[in-house]
Amino acid sequence: MFNMTSEELRKNSAINTASEIYQQPVVWKELVSILSAQKEELNNFITSIYEKHERVRVIFTGAGTSAFIGDTVVPALRRTSNANVQFDAVPTTDIVSNPEEYLQKDFPTIMVSFARSGNSPESVATVALGEQIVDHFYQVVITCNKDGQLAKDTKDDKNSVTILMPDKAHDKSLAMTSSFTCMLITAYTLFSSNNLDENVIDYAEKLIDSLPDKLDEILKFDFERIVYLGSGMLGQLSHEAALKMLELTAGKVVALHESSLGFRHGPKSILNDKSVVVVFMSQDPYTRKYDMDILREVAADDSDMKVIALTEKEDSEVVSLADWTVPVTAGNENLTEDFSLALLYVIFAQALSLKKSMKLGITPDNPSPDGNINRVVQGVTIYNYGK
Repeated sequence: MFNMTSEELRKNSAINTASEIYQQPVVWKELVSILSAQKEELNNFITSIYEKHERVRVIFTGAGTSAFIGDTVVPALRRTSNANVQFDAVPTTDIVSNPEEYLQKDFPTIMVSFARSGNSPESVATVALGEQIVDHFYQVVITCNKDGQLAKDTKDDKNSVTILMPDKAHDKSLAMTSSFTCMLITAYTLFSSNNLDENVIDYAEKLIDSLPDKLDEILKFDFERIVYLGSGMLGQLSHEAALKMLELTAGKVVALHESSLGFRHGPKSILNDKSVVVVFMSQDPYTRKYDMDILREVAADDSDMKVIALTEKEDSEVVSLADWTVPVTAGNENLTEDFSLALLYVIFAQALSLKKSMKLGITPDNPSPDGNINRVVQGVTIYNYGK
């Protein structure tokens, strides 16, 4: 995997992270089969809520990577949403500390909780607050752990449903990889009027096989800072991409995310000779114009910084501007929207973070052996809410 033997990966405590990145196309296939078998039941649950109320709010929530699932999927869902459905993404870490800013008593709400373990204190507390504050409250729990508190609490609750990810998606490593993409696909499948592009799994398999040499070439440049840029949902995805680098390198690489247009408004000052800028190029012709503009701008910088462009297909202008270009599809078929690109782009970000972590002598499966960060967050105090 990724030009490394299993022995090397085990020796460097990277076998779980590498396997969980590499396995994603296979796990996605299993997930699609699971969701297909449950399609009628899940659709009936959601449709019955829509039909019961004049308007419905769907809040996607989680903490850290789980929160970024909602951030990424909401722009895609808003494009095709029903008139009476409002999609929002709000982290549990915001809801818990300021519930009245995010929960509305008289707005019927489906709370969609993303959770690898289902035991994070903020996740459990957010559901309790929703039940306490919102008059008509419903739950969808999308989780990797059937034994987690969130899954247990929905049993025998007719206003709730739990969707379990394939067993392999319950990542053993600290950083979420398979769990992120599987929960992202599930949310999209459940709430979008579009079907998942059938080509994306094949493209992912080919991309994973083609990445190792490109990553090794990139890592010859000893970068200390990395910036991920994108527009729309790809700008939201850039948050997860940056977090993967920050987590897996134990903070030794400074990682920033921003929108393609927003980068000029101050954040661009982070760039120096030890920086890499990664641009997630949209496939939408209008949006892509703005991505191209920032690509041209950073490529014209006269410092020693480097530029990586991820794009749907190889583009001669992109190739001429970027130090490295990563086309993520093959063949003549075009992807229908940026959601499919997001699934492919994040694989690149995960794999680059893994390889950079190992190059720095860090153990990716547990990059924080001192317990500074944990698979399930520690040290959170939840206070009683009541007014």
